[in-house]
Amino acid sequence: MAELSPTAGESNYSQDIQVDEKLVPKKGLSLCSTRYGIALIIHVCNFIAAAQNTVINITMVAMVNTTDHQFQFNGSTEWLPRGPNNAPDSLPAEAPTYDWSPQIQGIIFASAAYGMTLTMALSGYLAGRVGTKRVVGVSLFASSLLVIFSPLAAELGLISLIATRMVQGLVQGSIFGGQNALWERWGPPHERSRLCTIALSGMLLGTFTIVLVGGLISQTLGWPFAFYIFGGIGCVYCPFWFILIYDDPVSHPWINVTEKEYIISSLAQQIHVSSQKQPLPIKAMLKSLPLWSICVCSFGHQWLVAILITYTPTYISSVFSVNIRDNGLLSALPFIIAWVIGILGGYLADFLLTKNVRLVTVRKIATFLGNFPSSALLVALPYLPPSYITTMTLLTISCGLSPLCQSGIYINALDLAPRYSSFLMGTTRGLANIAALLAPTVSGFLLNQDSEFGWQNVFLLLFAINLSGLIFYLICGDAVVQDWAKGRKLTRL
Repeated sequence: MAELSPTAGESNYSQDIQVDEKLVPKKGLSLCSTRYGIALIIHVCNFIAAAQNTVINITMVAMVNTTDHQFQFNGSTEWLPRGPNNAPDSLPAEAPTYDWSPQIQGIIFASAAYGMTLTMALSGYLAGRVGTKRVVGVSLFASSLLVIFSPLAAELGLISLIATRMVQGLVQGSIFGGQNALWERWGPPHERSRLCTIALSGMLLGTFTIVLVGGLISQTLGWPFAFYIFGGIGCVYCPFWFILIYDDPVSHPWINVTEKEYIISSLAQQIHVSSQKQPLPIKAMLKSLPLWSICVCSFGHQWLVAILITYTPTYISSVFSVNIRDNGLLSALPFIIAWVIGILGGYLADFLLTKNVRLVTVRKIATFLGNFPSSALLVALPYLPPSYITTMTLLTISCGLSPLCQSGIYINALDLAPRYSSFLMGTTRGLANIAALLAPTVSGFLLNQDSEFGWQNVFLLLFAINLSGLIFYLICGDAVVQDWAKGRKLTRL
């Protein structure tokens, strides 16, 4: 066997994504097509997984004895409704409560992230080998069972709950990391931004839903039922996943022939290189500055996301002292806005590509808009006079803009190394997920140590970490297929 130089066509693909559009059949976009159906199925899967992961963030308000650990914050609460006698509405008598300090709560919040960090990279590699259908389907079923078991784990003790959350994190890491392999075979290059954002935005919708109804469920039925309901939904959805998901267009039994040819033709350059299994170029990956910039920037963004998802209900509760039902309504608003903007951001990114904007420019614009405004607004929040309108406006804008990164750093690995994208996207998300385990723990410590300036310290640290990662990415980020990821033709002598 003799090894020849990389093909010129692949280089053209990496330089300018529009070049390949001339080589593939023209086909109008159809939201009823099979590839968008696949994105919608993953959207629902992410909806369930995110709701299961986030349920404890809203039920925590009901699980703890809040009178023992109140944050001190002098501010007006005249805008918000109160329960009888100016006190939170009572919870069902059968719902147990626990004496957990803010620092303990931070450890509980972060415990699932420990498991996710370990499995995201491995699941991305495994899905590339055995298929996303098996990896994600089995993981979603296991996660659902663990969520149903969580109230019992809390009754058994703090260690039992933390251990359950860690195991749940292991299987949920496989859900979020394993799904990336699908877009190697299902995502035409000029549609990847919108397909990926449709799929990933399910996480935001899941967060919105559990924050919205989790408080209502906790107040009417008791907080354990929030775990039972969303765990049950996951168990019911798993059979549909195994029936409807296929790992590539070739094996899909119901796909339109024209669409199948369109997808295969648009991915022709990647399919012929990825069909040959070769060892991962680990050393070259470790030396890749653009790849490291994705990891560092993703870490900073995940720190921002972790604070928004984990502490939005807690922050609103500490500032306005509202009951859990009203807390859920207020906390949910930013996430539904984020869901809408996340999907629109994918369409905007692909639109810019059709206007001959460079791919690397699109990725950096999306990443900047999803990081800097969001973190800057959170820094300003504690310094402004606390009021319902001001707080909710800043939280909504901050949370709403953050999903724009879905069209930036989170799919950038697919540009750098298409043939290794499932492994790299899982790895970068796994490394970034370290922020999800550190942010709640560190923030809980800061809030526990300083009740007066705790929130200021939390948001200032967030801004410093987020800005550092963003600057590194803007300087070193790229969207060109790297030399170590280029396909090579093999010919027989």
